Amino acid sequence: MEGAPGGEVRIELRRGTVSIPSSSCDDLLEQLESRDALSDVPDVREAFLDAGTEQPVSLTDPQKLGLRNAISFWVVGMFWLGHHRAFSLASRHSRRMLGWNLFLLGVIAFMPFATAFWALNMGSLVPALFYCVTLLVAALLNVQVVRIATGPDMVDPAADPALISYCRRRGLSVVLGAATAILLGIFVPRYAQVALISIPVWRRLLMIGRTVPAA
Repeated sequence: MEGAPGGEVRIELRRGTVSIPSSSCDDLLEQLESRDALSDVPDVREAFLDAGTEQPVSLTDPQKLGLRNAISFWVVGMFWLGHHRAFSLASRHSRRMLGWNLFLLGVIAFMPFATAFWALNMGSLVPALFYCVTLLVAALLNVQVVRIATGPDMVDPAADPALISYCRRRGLSVVLGAATAILLGIFVPRYAQVALISIPVWRRLLMIGRTVPAA
């Protein structure tokens, strides 16, 4: 949004530009807020509040979109690496795996949406918890998939027991990290995702007194 000739405010939208008289912005904002029209569209509300400033306000922030894509790729990549490690220990197939693996795939496919919802609404309670709960569901499903892949129905008899234990506890660390993020997000939504750095801490705690296999 930026000032335009003739005392107008120009709002940049995806499909074009809308010009509104500067004198009308305050009245329009009050009317929209009174009808809860902006309650679910925080970016629009911020754009109106910044009316009259010299700097244009874009409703699609490239930095937030870049952050969303980077986080989404990292999360999906971490799940894929753990999934690959667990299945490398299996030598047989089990029908029990099919349903759990499909549920896990569905939640992983949904993660980019949850990440985008959070990245475009940073600091808000619902998006932060929505992301963390989605991650927790994915982590719980991953724990079950790993347990089946490293269980008696599928595991290779020659598999290293230390590596089996590591794979299982690695999955549990993600569950505990996501749960920690949810608890922090309830009180301080802006820093909910920061709590995810507790995942490697939980992993180390879970491996205390146990052999850590070579990478």
